[in-house]
Amino acid sequence: MAFEPPQRLVRALGETAPDGAAWLERLPALAAAAVEARELTVERVQVPGGRSSLVVLVRTADGTPAVLKLAPPRARPAGERAALAHWGGRGAVQLLEPAGPDAGGLLLERLHPDVSVRSLPEARALLEAAGTLRRLWVEPPDGHPFETVAERTGRQAEAMRAAADADPETAPLVEAALAARDELLAAPPERRLLHGTFRQSKVLAGDRMPWLAVGPDPVVGETAFDLARLVRDRVEDLIASPSGPATTRRRVKRLAESLEVDRERLRGWTLFRAVESGTRARRVGRPQDAELLLEFAGWL
Repeated sequence: MAFEPPQRLVRALGETAPDGAAWLERLPALAAAAVEARELTVERVQVPGGRSSLVVLVRTADGTPAVLKLAPPRARPAGERAALAHWGGRGAVQLLEPAGPDAGGLLLERLHPDVSVRSLPEARALLEAAGTLRRLWVEPPDGHPFETVAERTGRQAEAMRAAADADPETAPLVEAALAARDELLAAPPERRLLHGTFRQSKVLAGDRMPWLAVGPDPVVGETAFDLARLVRDRVEDLIASPSGPATTRRRVKRLAESLEVDRERLRGWTLFRAVESGTRARRVGRPQDAELLLEFAGWL
């Protein structure tokens, strides 16, 4: 079978050229080797798929439906494997092999890839997503391999400062986001294993449980950092609505109260993550996304 990567994946990895382009060239051979090593039967490549990995619907040698996920090193598949193993299927997709025959391949339980909580009405979608996220917030394992929030946001802060130097219009937002980060990191209230890139589209329908999280980029830190990405879900709808700023403030309040997270800490991390995503979108040539995210950040 030809393992043709979806265009969404091709475009996303093109933003990281030459590394992304080089991995895409090797992808057909990597996929074929991963399938052969696990004695899998391929059904189809999932389309449109994600922005950081190839997802292939397969069956194992005994006929069990499964998913083979192949990701480049920049997507940190080893960290995803370690997090999924630690969660053990509690709130997240089940890892079907403790150690794979290749570094970038993950064999996972089959969920319903076309049904995410994003398909639900907004209020219920937020409720279901938040409940799923809560189950993931556990103590990290001893000697864990995961990046910390301080480390990840430190790298991001450097790129944000460079963006502010290149575009003075964004400088006030960047300065506010960086100041919020410094204050938040001064006294973090807890230390948990976090999903890292959680949003409604990362919660899929399952058979073992109604909803399960997929695609973590795990990090260790405070829970408000994880919840912050959920605040801006459906940002395009928020921007299009005349009540967008008020809706955003209500969302921060509702999510903070439902998950027992400090509201101001959630607001601060939401600001930082929105500005970081906005400046990154502008840097890689997605100006429309950048405008949406930076306008949203201005409401905070």
